[in-house]
Amino acid sequence: MIKHSIQDDTILKESIFIIGKVSSVEGRKIKIRVNKDKNLSHISYKGKIIKNVSVGSYIKITKGFIEIIGKVEGEYITREKTFNHEYKKDDIQIVRILDVSLFGHFESEKFKQGIKEMPLIDNECFLLDKDEFNKLHQFFPKDERSIKIGTLTEEPSQEIKISIKKLFASHIGIFGNTGSGKSNTLAKVYSELFDEYGDNENFVLNSKFVLIDFNGEYTKEKMISKNKVVYNLTTRADSSNKYKIKRANIERLEVISVLLEATEKTQKPFLSRALKNSYLEEDFEGRATGNVIKLIRDILQKADSTLSTSIFTELFSHLQGVEEEFGTIARDVLVKLEAGELKYHSRDSAYYIGEGTSRIFSNGDLDRLFTNFFGKVGDLKINSANFDRIKFKILSQYYHEIINGYSNQEHIRPLIGRMFKKFDMLSKTIEVCEDEVIDKASSNLEVINLKDVNLEMKKTLPLIICKQLYDEHKGDAAFEKKSLHLIVDEAHNILSSSSERESETWKDYRLETFEEIIKEGRKFSTFLTISSQRPYDISSTIISQLHNYFIHRLINDNDIRAIEKTIAYLDKLSFESIPILSIGSCFVAGLASDIPVKVDIDLLPLEKQPRSETVNLEDIWFNKSTTKS
Repeated sequence: MIKHSIQDDTILKESIFIIGKVSSVEGRKIKIRVNKDKNLSHISYKGKIIKNVSVGSYIKITKGFIEIIGKVEGEYITREKTFNHEYKKDDIQIVRILDVSLFGHFESEKFKQGIKEMPLIDNECFLLDKDEFNKLHQFFPKDERSIKIGTLTEEPSQEIKISIKKLFASHIGIFGNTGSGKSNTLAKVYSELFDEYGDNENFVLNSKFVLIDFNGEYTKEKMISKNKVVYNLTTRADSSNKYKIKRANIERLEVISVLLEATEKTQKPFLSRALKNSYLEEDFEGRATGNVIKLIRDILQKADSTLSTSIFTELFSHLQGVEEEFGTIARDVLVKLEAGELKYHSRDSAYYIGEGTSRIFSNGDLDRLFTNFFGKVGDLKINSANFDRIKFKILSQYYHEIINGYSNQEHIRPLIGRMFKKFDMLSKTIEVCEDEVIDKASSNLEVINLKDVNLEMKKTLPLIICKQLYDEHKGDAAFEKKSLHLIVDEAHNILSSSSERESETWKDYRLETFEEIIKEGRKFSTFLTISSQRPYDISSTIISQLHNYFIHRLINDNDIRAIEKTIAYLDKLSFESIPILSIGSCFVAGLASDIPVKVDIDLLPLEKQPRSETVNLEDIWFNKSTTKS
């Protein structure tokens, strides 16, 4: 009796869930001829209303004991000529045809991506039942840790969970126009992770997350995690809230030459010589003052007419920019130089001070001239803090080569001007430290807030910070047991391949650095997450190397084409619906989801939402408290 009941249920279910038969097979694209009684929008099964087959539905094709899964991408009708035996005449029959793309199969009660066998003509096709639908959206083994990101758009009762291992051990791309919900998606993904495992000791000790925040969206106290460290960097004023960078990571030829936009043939070789100054390297603070004294004496002794007294004015003006405490000494010397107290005697090829018989010449009594005019220089103390050291090394090399005729002043001088401007901006946001000075952060989540940083530094700082983090992690012998996660919001700001606001050398170096991270980082447990409203502007190399995608609404054709060219996970139907996605909805595709799915990402509570909401003009304009009586 029970056996008979089960058999009846199976027959009933198949009779209701069957939708038609395969009518043609062309690669993984097939056509299904729909049965006449399956053309309604809904069907009834055991008292429940079930959505019938339509564009976007999943279907099952049975080939013996093999169950092949496909997705309906389109439909149309065709007219077929049939013979009516009752009335002995030809009839026209309208037939509904479905275009279906195959993408997987069921094996041992589990969904598997890929096709092992193709269907045959006349194989029967069915709607998926609830259990099969759930299996299709079970993207990980039941014993694997996961996070919930939202619900299926077409089936809100179906929760979508993603494997932590498959998602976070990958490069992630989050794309969408302004107001599409991409900031909430980024925050949701990482909030779920930290809410679930933020108190786990191993998670805290063995992972590091660094979020580059261009607009200050992720700095709220409860954003992602309460236990985060926020660096509010600014170029508007000197601040104590600076990011620490190791001296060795700044004083690299490749970094300095790109930062200062050094020319390849003259300025870059000059910088190489400056950085290799072993004399200053051995005892900087002890030898820096002596180096200045030697430069002054060399100028006085050489007494080159091409240099004149202007070389001293330039030297002391530059020294003011190196060391603040040197300001008084430099100003005193500059005042005397401007007053013309130091003169050049062209006939004797010598510098001199004084008038008439009390004149002191550099070729007669150099020591007395130096003591009387430059004596206080001996009190100079140049420390190696922040950028003072590297500035002084470059200046010292510059004047050494100019005095001795090794370099053309006109070739190197523009570099010196750029150096002061660039290093002054960097010094407001970066603290240069020796290796042993940098303490480990108290949290495994750092947010670098660049909201108050100027445009030039917004392109510079993320590169310097990410380069240091990646190189240090890669050089750690225990990198296999730790992970580094770099998260870049508004990534088009630094990953653009078409930016014209910077030199080609700088752009190439920036792209090469991030392309190396995305191509090689996985081997060193380093993973990149990028979020952007303009995927077209981002290097195609970077987009094509991403493993998981969250694609919100994109309107621009170039952006959609950029996604289409580099992402193999999305089907044609999904691509065509990207411009009409609603706010908060996105396609989730990649290694973490066996199939591309349209998901409504859960909206975070107000206190955990990023600061990216559109301003409410009605509240601003018509608030009673601000309205005139």
